[in-house]
Amino acid sequence: MKIVDYQESPTHKYDSEAAKGVTGRVVIGKEDQADNFCMRVFTVEPGGFTLRHTHDWEHEVFVHSGKGQVYRKGEWRDIQSGTVVFIPGNEEHQIKNRGEEDFVFVCLIPSGAPEI
Repeated sequence: MKIVDYQESPTHKYDSEAAKGVTGRVVIGKEDQADNFCMRVFTVEPGGFTLRHTHDWEHEVFVHSGKGQVYRKGEWRDIQSGTVVFIPGNEEHQIKNRGEEDFVFVCLIPSGAPEI
């Protein structure tokens, strides 16, 4: 069993034209002998956004705090604390912060996918 404050997990920062103001953390992954899933926590600063991309695997998102939007099928949809999003494999997607505070979300991916 592992119990940890997610903010104590190592960080990976994304800050470029493609992804701005994003910090990612692997909170449960292969180092924990998690054989089926990887759990990551992302923090997006106000005005920040993740990379717009696609990949073969699905993932599930739970919005922990803040207000944002998710890009899906050519349009932006509002999401906020408590929202759950399912993104099927091979669907283009992106998440951005539309609020004045940090936007924090949990993202689950299957094992075998790049963890961060």
